[in-house]
Parts: sequence; structure tokens; C-alpha cells
Amino acid sequence: MPFTPSCPPEDVTRVSCVGAGVIGGGWVAHFLARGYSVTAWDPAPDAEEKLRRLVDAAWPALEQLGLAEGASAERLTVVPTLEEAVAEAEFVQESAPEKLELKRDLLARLDAAAPAGAVIASSTSGYPMTDMQTEAADPSRLLVGHPFNPPYLIPLVEVVGGEQTADDAVAWASKFYEVAGKSVITMDRELPGFIANRLQEALWREALHMVANGEATVQEIDDSITEGPGLRWAFMGPCLTFALAGGEGGMAHMLDHFGPSLKSPWTRLEAPELDTALRDAMVEGCDEAAAGRTIADLVAERDKGVIDVLRATGRLPGRRGGAA
Repeated sequence: MPFTPSCPPEDVTRVSCVGAGVIGGGWVAHFLARGYSVTAWDPAPDAEEKLRRLVDAAWPALEQLGLAEGASAERLTVVPTLEEAVAEAEFVQESAPEKLELKRDLLARLDAAAPAGAVIASSTSGYPMTDMQTEAADPSRLLVGHPFNPPYLIPLVEVVGGEQTADDAVAWASKFYEVAGKSVITMDRELPGFIANRLQEALWREALHMVANGEATVQEIDDSITEGPGLRWAFMGPCLTFALAGGEGGMAHMLDHFGPSLKSPWTRLEAPELDTALRDAMVEGCDEAAAGRTIADLVAERDKGVIDVLRATGRLPGRRGGAA
């Protein structure tokens, strides 16, 4: 089915965010900081109060990153109905809980209520759009725009359509996210969990195995990344990092030399049983690692750390419109 956008990605001025929890609220903060007017809706009775607190908490970090011309938290409007939220939308970002039937119903409602030329993107962290667009009258404009937490700081967004999504809609969304200051991966095909989540999940499952078997503590696991490969991954991914292990021979020499180790029992890619003992061990380990710091303290430390890494590696996002 063909798709005709209401305007070029560069001309978008109004964004709608449906769902205003941690991810949806992070998207709101990001779009506000990039100079857009944002209309938001969430069915929770205290959603507006929580959303405005989240935006206020994120704003100091966004000021450090550099606000777009005209950016203001005052450009946020919270409305009582989904239909009001998307009535004038030029782009819609859906960030509802990860429940397939809920996503299907919500995307169908958004499709029915939003202007015909508005792309509708889901923040889903794992569902293929093919599985979510089944009830929409016009599935051609429905696609995945998967962010990483917090969306107002982490640049990456993974974009991919479903079987009924128009290629033009995917291309439009990818360009829009780039204009909005994101680093975009436009996937050629659907993959449950997409790319980065599958990589994260492999590391996460191995961590759970080690805790469950008493092989490592939560603190040791986190330190092994933050004090080791994580410092390299901030500016170079695992493939190029491994290629450097091959010296002048690059990846070819690395694989020739270290390839046999792939048969070594260095990882277990099946999830352990998340029983009470493992759950408690993870919770207690995180409490110990926090060492008395509150969640707000940890969020502030994380935000500062991400900004410092981005600045140190020359990857602070440019201002909207191309100015650095």
C-alpha cells in the first residue's frame, strides 16, 4: 500500500507521544529539547504530573547537550484523550507497555485517529511490526522506532517496518529521526528484539547464569564491563574491537588465530530459570552495588557519564538544522 507523508521530515514541527512512562517520557524530553511542540497522552491518572517531573529532571542534561533553537519545556501539552493527542500530529511515537494485544489495539486506534499523512512509530523493544499492525486500516504507515533508555541521551534508534509497511514510510521515519538528532539504524528485515537488544540479551543471560551458579557477583559483572570492554565499546563496537586483536592481519588473522576458542565453553546462550533465589540475588546485589545511592543519584551519575563519553569521543549530537 502506498504512503504519502503530510510534509517532509525536515518540516515537522509537532510530534505526538502516546504513552508517557520511562520510555515515552524520555521521548517527550528529547523532542522538546530538539525544538518540537509535543502533545502527550497516557491513561494513568497521575501521568501528567510524573511526565512533567521527568522532563524537569532531564532538562539539565539536555541543556548540557545543547538545546535546539526555540526548545522549551513549555511546548509540552498533555491532553485527556488519545484522539486529542494525535489530532494535529505530523509524527506519532507510541510507547505503551509490551503487551501484544494492547499494541495491536492501540496502533489501530492511532491509525484511525491520526491525520492520514502522519507516520506512526512504536517504541516496542521486541515485537515485529508485522505482528502489531494486523488490526490497522492503513498498516502502510506503521513501523518500529526502537529507542534506548533514556531516549533523550542515548542516540541510537532502530527503524524497521512490517510486511505491510510502505518502504517510503520507513525512509521518511529514518530521515525524521536523523533530523531530530538521532543515530539511526534502518534494518532491512524484521528480527525479534532487533539488533542491539539481542546483543544486550546475550550478555544479560550470561550474567544471570554466573550469578545463579555463584561464579561471579553482580558487582564483579558490572565492573568487568565498565572497567574493561565497555570503555572500548563507547567508541568502537565488538567487531572492530576484535579485528584489532588480529594486529596488522585484522579480522582474518584474529579468526584464524582465535577461531577455535569459539568451541570453548565460554558462554551459555540459554536463559536460566529466574527463580526466587536468582531474583533475590540480583536485587540484593544491585542494592549492595548502589552503596546507599538513591535511584535519582544513580540517574544523575548515569546522565553525566553518558554526556562525558559522548563529549570525549566527539559524538555530541549536532543542533537541529545542522549546526554543531
